[in-house]
Amino acid sequence: MSHNVLKIATACLLNEAGHILVVRKRGTRMFMLPGGKIEAGETPLQALRRELHEELGLRVEESQLQALGHFQSRAANEPDHWVEANVFVSRVEGEVQVQAEIEALDWLVPRTQQQEHLAPLLREQVLPALLQRLAAKES
Repeated sequence: MSHNVLKIATACLLNEAGHILVVRKRGTRMFMLPGGKIEAGETPLQALRRELHEELGLRVEESQLQALGHFQSRAANEPDHWVEANVFVSRVEGEVQVQAEIEALDWLVPRTQQQEHLAPLLREQVLPALLQRLAAKES
């Protein structure tokens, strides 16, 4: 494993239909959860709230974000890097607009769509954890 680790904070933002918001940064091909790198002196929640505002124009209160877990995976767009992610879950309502380095967004139907276009962290770790949490709430 590489020693180049990016510490990030991301969110599974769910719409009313239970679809997950995914974004693709300009010049890349993989879709991932919105969020980004944690800057010096920031908590994961502070970094996530800043990134959601910068990338999507969303203002999300800390009380709306529930921790899903802490995950590690190879980075989708940076060779020889790994990500260490604090992942949160929240509901999102209304329009979401791409801004900053975000080129595209999509709504992922977690149990039905092909997943080859998803970042490894999302595909291999976050989606299974999220589906497990959602199944537990349904039973």
